[in-house]
Order: sequence, then structure tokens, then C-alpha cells
Amino acid sequence: MNGCKFDIETKNILNKLEETRKEFWNLPHESANFINMLIKISNAKRVLEIGTSNGYSGIWISKALMQTGGKLDTIEFYQKRIDLAIENFKKANVLDVITIHQGSALSIIEKFEDNTFDFVFIDASKPEYLDYFLKLESKITKNAIILADNVTSHYKKVENFLNHVKNNENYQCELLNFDGGLFLIRKQ
Repeated sequence: MNGCKFDIETKNILNKLEETRKEFWNLPHESANFINMLIKISNAKRVLEIGTSNGYSGIWISKALMQTGGKLDTIEFYQKRIDLAIENFKKANVLDVITIHQGSALSIIEKFEDNTFDFVFIDASKPEYLDYFLKLESKITKNAIILADNVTSHYKKVENFLNHVKNNENYQCELLNFDGGLFLIRKQ
């Protein structure tokens, strides 16, 4: 899988989940592989994922965190998706590095301590991206990486978020030309 050395069970579950991409809005394989690599390169230890869905991206993230010695906190609003994700996390043997939070991401983010996360992946309700970002600002460490998905495919819904970050001198950012668009942000 593009250089990732996953066990056969993980490969099988990822292949199966890739077939449900449209139904669950999963990342494309290339984006998931990129996130996996970026977590390893940055040696991230505390990752927050906003939008668990069926666990596809969480598996990629968790496999990287197993190499960095890190942990994943993932937030999902819908219990049915959490149940699916748990089943998939178990099959991929990553559940022990994951804490799942059910409910409104905006409410859950408030409960985390300051300077908790060194990597954040956002792939949830597009109109709330700016609100997520504003709540996250105190929760991320210096040099933390934030990756936001679907910023070109849903440009109108995230335009205020993109403009806010681009005009904020505390952040360095770049739009990456992945399927749907990934917005890479680093807190300076």
C-alpha cells in the first residue's frame, strides 16, 4: 500500500473500507497515506481527529501513532458510525491507542486541556471548520499541524475558515492538491 507495511488483516479491512468511500465520505487512499506519513515525519504523539465516520482514516492515523508511541482522540456525532468504527478498529488491532468521543465536536473540544494536541485532522461538518479552528487554537502545541479535508470540493462552505487562517500571522499554511483539497496548517 504505497510503502506502508500493514499486516494482512489491516490491508483487508482498509481495502473493504475503500469500497465504502462514497457512502461514508472516506478519504481517498492517497490522502490517508499522506496523513500516515506526515504523522510519522512530525513524530506526532497526541492526535485529534474530528469526524471518525467508519474508522478508515483513524486506522491510518493509529498505525502511524503505533510507530511514534502516540494516541488518537477521535470525535464522532453519530453512534451508528462509532459502532462501525469500533468494529473496524478492533479488526485492525488499533483500538488500544484510540479514545472515541461521541457528541458535538465543538462541545468536546472545549473539554480538552490547553497545549494537548500536536496534530489535528478535520473532516466533519464543513460550515463548522472555522468554529473548530477557533476552539482548537489554545488546545494545540507550537508547531502543531492541522490538516483540513475537502477545502476545494466544499470551498464555499469553508471559505471563511480558509481566509481566517491565511490572514493569521500565527499560522503557516498551504493548500495541497489532493482529491477534494487538503489544507495544511502549522502553528508558528
